[in-house]
Amino acid sequence: MPAWPWQGRLLLRVQVLGPVRAWHDGREIELGPVGRRAVLGLLALSGGRVVPRADLVDALWGENPPPSAANVIQTHVKHLRRLFDPERHRYERSTSIPFVGGGYALRLPDDEVDVDRFRDLVSAAGRTSDAEEVAGLLGAALGLWQGRPFADHPGLTGHAKVVALLSERRNALLAFAETMIGLGRAVELLPLLVEHAADYPLDEAVQAFLVRAYAAAGRRADAFAVYDSARRVLREELAIGPGAELVGAHATLLDEPPPAAARPHRAGPVPAQLPANAPGFLGRATELAVLDGLLVERDPTATPVIAVCGTAGVGKTALAVHWGHRLRSGFPDGQLYVNLRGYEAGKPLATADVLGGFLEALGVAGATIPVDVDARAARYRTEVADRRLLIVLDNAASVEQVRLLLPGAPSCVVVVTSRDSLASLVAVHGARRLDLKPLRRGDAITLLRKLIGDRMRAEPAAVAELAEQCVFLPLPLRVAAELVVSRPETALAELVEELGDRQRRLRLLDGGGDDRAAVREVISWSYKHLPAQAARLFRLLGVHPGRDFDLACAAALADLDPDTAGRLLDVLVRAHLVDRGPTGRCGMHDLLRAYAVDLVQGEAERSAAFDRLLDHYLTSAAAAMDAVYPTGRAAVTAPVADPARMRAWLDAERLNLTDLCAFAAGHDRPEQAMRLAEMLYRYLEAGHHSEALVVHTNGLRAARLVGDREGEARALTNLGAVHRLLGRYGPAAARLRQSLRLHRDRSDRAGEARALSHLGIVEDRLGDVDASVGYLQQALTRYRELGDRHGTASALTNLGTVQGQTGDHAGAADTLTAGRNLFRELGDRAGEATALTNLAEAYTYLGRHTAAAAHLHEALAHFRDLGHRYGEAAALSTLGQVHVHLGHPEEAIGLHEEALEIFRATGHRYGEANTLNGLAEALRAAGRPGAAAAHREALAIATETGDQDEQSRAAAGIALCGEDTSAGPRASSAFRS
Repeated sequence: MPAWPWQGRLLLRVQVLGPVRAWHDGREIELGPVGRRAVLGLLALSGGRVVPRADLVDALWGENPPPSAANVIQTHVKHLRRLFDPERHRYERSTSIPFVGGGYALRLPDDEVDVDRFRDLVSAAGRTSDAEEVAGLLGAALGLWQGRPFADHPGLTGHAKVVALLSERRNALLAFAETMIGLGRAVELLPLLVEHAADYPLDEAVQAFLVRAYAAAGRRADAFAVYDSARRVLREELAIGPGAELVGAHATLLDEPPPAAARPHRAGPVPAQLPANAPGFLGRATELAVLDGLLVERDPTATPVIAVCGTAGVGKTALAVHWGHRLRSGFPDGQLYVNLRGYEAGKPLATADVLGGFLEALGVAGATIPVDVDARAARYRTEVADRRLLIVLDNAASVEQVRLLLPGAPSCVVVVTSRDSLASLVAVHGARRLDLKPLRRGDAITLLRKLIGDRMRAEPAAVAELAEQCVFLPLPLRVAAELVVSRPETALAELVEELGDRQRRLRLLDGGGDDRAAVREVISWSYKHLPAQAARLFRLLGVHPGRDFDLACAAALADLDPDTAGRLLDVLVRAHLVDRGPTGRCGMHDLLRAYAVDLVQGEAERSAAFDRLLDHYLTSAAAAMDAVYPTGRAAVTAPVADPARMRAWLDAERLNLTDLCAFAAGHDRPEQAMRLAEMLYRYLEAGHHSEALVVHTNGLRAARLVGDREGEARALTNLGAVHRLLGRYGPAAARLRQSLRLHRDRSDRAGEARALSHLGIVEDRLGDVDASVGYLQQALTRYRELGDRHGTASALTNLGTVQGQTGDHAGAADTLTAGRNLFRELGDRAGEATALTNLAEAYTYLGRHTAAAAHLHEALAHFRDLGHRYGEAAALSTLGQVHVHLGHPEEAIGLHEEALEIFRATGHRYGEANTLNGLAEALRAAGRPGAAAAHREALAIATETGDQDEQSRAAAGIALCGEDTSAGPRASSAFRS
């Protein structure tokens, strides 16, 4: 049994850091079969959070669970409850493993589960600057480990939670190693580090620390031996040399300046945005060594910026990504990557959009991301300070495109790739430039040998000539090699002669030997040999304005059936003219896309292809919206039986739909842009607020372009609603009042009703309840006059919620019940779930807590089935309020924490403030610390957004923290339809 520091104090202990075991009062419990131990371990790893039963089934059986899987899980849980709650009556609610929202949670005090104790110790180490204390805390945390988790269940060793846990241990070990070496206690560190390094021979960061530890302990011979062994293993296993950290550790042995020391990385999201490593990457050993050297020689006071420059097709992206993957272990805070699209006509990414994406990846909620680009850049620099990040800025057209993307932190490394020399980046920002040349002749021939195979042995001279014709550039080499492979009946020398004739003609025509021209000629050679249909598809793919595409998009662009399009896409993928990712979605190198665009035979062909693509997206989006949100608008397609598949399509195409709306608005398709924006409203409303702002801004732009005042009013309503969801109540009110005026000028009573409804919600948030009730009653009247049952249900739901703010909770419950019933009749599950959530709040005020909880569980099931993140969070938060009233504050804390995570991820500021207040009230009810801090955070957010209700609630809570810890909470988790 492990020697935990709290041994003997508690009745129950659970071990996950090693074989799954448990003890009651010092005596080990027989947990039963491996599957049961696995269920307990997975619950323990979740830190008290709910694990859906479906996730447990997937973890234990993967894609082929037996029909009895759910029953098996239930049986395992039943036996575990008997072991953990031996005194519990069979019909009483389990306190240790409750069933919550379709799943189970292990609810034990933190120090009863070793993984919780481990995380608490690591977290405490991150909050102190005293090195001795850090060493003690991390040493205690690492001492809890008794082996590899789930070693007796091989199917779980690769589970995401197990992998993440092992990553936590590794990070703690690296922080411990850094601290111990700094304290001069490397000798004490060595046994633990030696063991871990033996288990992970390819982990360069761990090997580097072992080198440093041996050196610090005075055992230089051992340090050199570790370095030599690690270098040999990397060469034999991965065919690469040592990376920057290992090179730096070796430099320390040679009394050369080492790279910046590793340090514990801060908590938060760890982005991993690097694209997949280039398959078959070879050569470039010299360039990789140069890059390693640039990193080793870095100025420790400045941000290292490396510019990889070279002609199109030379392999800049492949080199940067390959090098980035080699260095992953040296950047524990993650890797940011963006294709700036600097060489795609009309499509370079705006700096503000890149900064917004980076900030979201770093965990900044959408609502807190500034609008102004300079303010975004400042926030970005703040977020990356002290983080160890690799930032790859790919395909930059100019220094201006990257200037604001450069962090001010010397702990980060930036790699920029460009066809430009980026002279001012070198001169002004101190960048180190690597001018990437074509492959060396031998490497180019080796690549062709690998790609062409046995055939090249018979014609080595032709292979060498082909390498020269491709000017030793990786992209044309791959394209040319695939063409050779695809024509086995033609002699290699004949193909090479054909290409030579084409290139000679090109040189005569343009009078030069530009590498880019040679690359385009190789592409054109491959294009010329494509079947006619494949050639047509290739050129039309350049019309797509999005970031990637699927089979259906390809079929639409070329007006083909899916089978034919799929067969032709396979031809293009084999020819290296199209890249296919692991999910099956496809993309194109910017040089290939530009070439494809140039081939389009006139504006008529381009326009027709784009119109087909736009029709495809409009039809597909309509089908998806009809399936996922079957009420609220007239169905334009046949019913679709698989809403989950349609939601997955929306998720996969979200960024493309955003780009398409902008492109249509700016390219003489304003009506289609307006339709697309309005069609996507409910999907984007459910949690994709950043994209919603872009889409509805373009919808507004399109309406104004054609002078469509009705469309302008609808777009203003949509924008106002999104601003409201983001907690920007001032801009929301301004746009909604504009919309209301336009609708009234046109006597558009349906539009007027919708604007009134949203404006009523905003006024409630701003604290003017009387104005809110007035607007909502007007909206209800309009909807009833129009016979709009869906609008009526929404207005009833919103009005009932505000009625509760006036103190009329019985009336609110009646109004909300009417809204719920109407949504149910209409089959609108999202609306019904919204009404149920708000009805539960009214029931709470009326003391009907059990009924409230039942409504919330029903609402949660609906929201989760629909993938409605905003609604799920609102229901969880309200359920947390209810559990405080039911006397379950610990469970309430967990529910609020789940809700808070979702609200922060979606940028919902009102939800965040509301949930923080609820969390504080639950903490206070449980007698746990932190309530005042949570209230203060809620107060800051509510003050920023102007939310009077949550400001008052937070201020009162702060006062109660010092005066009366027994006062009951004031629930206010209203969710608006």
